[in-house]
Amino acid sequence: MSENNWREIYREKLTTPEEAVKCVKSGDDVYIGTASSTAYGLCRALGERTEELHNVRLCCANLGKPLRIFQEPEHFSILTYFMGPMERKAQPQGNVDYTSVHLSQNEIWCRETCPPDVAFMEVSLPDDYGYCSFGASGVALSSYLLKTDCKVVLQVNRHVPYTYGEENLIHVSEADYIVEYDEELFEVGNIEKTHEVELISNYILDRIPDASCLQLGIGGIANAVGFGLKDRNDLGVHTEMMNDALAFLIKNGNVTNKYKGNYKGKSVATFSLGTKDMYQFLDHNPDIYFLPYHKVNRPSVIAANDHMVSVNGCISLDITGQVVADNIAGRQFSGVGGQLDFVQGAQMARHGQSFIAATSVNVSKKTGAVNSRIVSRFPTGTRITTPSSEVQYVVTEYGCVNLKPLSMKDRVRAMISLAHPDFRDQLRDEAKEMGLL
Repeated sequence: MSENNWREIYREKLTTPEEAVKCVKSGDDVYIGTASSTAYGLCRALGERTEELHNVRLCCANLGKPLRIFQEPEHFSILTYFMGPMERKAQPQGNVDYTSVHLSQNEIWCRETCPPDVAFMEVSLPDDYGYCSFGASGVALSSYLLKTDCKVVLQVNRHVPYTYGEENLIHVSEADYIVEYDEELFEVGNIEKTHEVELISNYILDRIPDASCLQLGIGGIANAVGFGLKDRNDLGVHTEMMNDALAFLIKNGNVTNKYKGNYKGKSVATFSLGTKDMYQFLDHNPDIYFLPYHKVNRPSVIAANDHMVSVNGCISLDITGQVVADNIAGRQFSGVGGQLDFVQGAQMARHGQSFIAATSVNVSKKTGAVNSRIVSRFPTGTRITTPSSEVQYVVTEYGCVNLKPLSMKDRVRAMISLAHPDFRDQLRDEAKEMGLL
């Protein structure tokens, strides 16, 4: 298609957000975005139609900016596969639902759980051939959504990075409507490193050699590990989430991707959360390759990388090594995401390692109460994110233990040794009552 032809198509489809959202009808399922690729402008325009719409379901994941439509339970409900700050804020209203799906299988969510009637997609400025990039996070599942029979509304935002990869482009001719709406992406800052986090990261860093391939989860510990690898050589990146720490390693020359088993020479990711500087670093960067969830998170794909290292956090663990990372006593907090995908994939890799890391205690922001993250029993209703049979290394500020080869009694003793000293006696007593010691 010639440059003039696609520009003519672009002009024909171009409209205002207010006009574009008129395609949404009562009873529709509307996909609005994932993480740092969310069509906030279109969502705000949809909010102006609140009184005339009923039973509209908003399909999304990990949203970070407030929206009026999230506070209108009589008109809009929310279905998410990963709870973010805004989904959690809306949760007490009773209009938020969640589906538990490993990200390696996220096409199920798109195809069967929430095939949208309308898809709002935030994209980059079009290139010389009329193709827009799905940007910082959209590639994760937008190509799945295009396979459904839905109306497509593109929100073109000049702040969206043009990223490279597979299934990462949409031509302007594929849109039903196009709007222009410029807004900075949702940012996640880097948490200041505490003494406990430094100790935890050091235990992990001691076990990461040169030429390792990295996956880092969200949170302060994963970031501390990433920034702590500044003296390593020939690292690779095969990660679900691109963050500031990994971007730093790439910029710093620590990452060459020369020893990867797949996508050699490329840092692979599926979505991004970080700072403005990180998003700008992604723009037109040929060394970073974005792929959909099913191509990044599949354990067999992960396992193709020798010396694969997976670092993820959690909310709590029990003394047998079961991991809870997505809910608090059954109340959804985030999502199962890709934790199990990478726990399994890393251990399947030659010389691979999987780490579950957390501080030994949690301090309530409201009351100041100190609770052990390592418990003998989870509260009623708690759902397990990663079963104990899959867990390899567990790390707190009190050490790093490989649970995989241990008998149950040794496993319980090891977990208690990772707990804060103030809780160890109680955990031992409870373990004996349960017949575990």
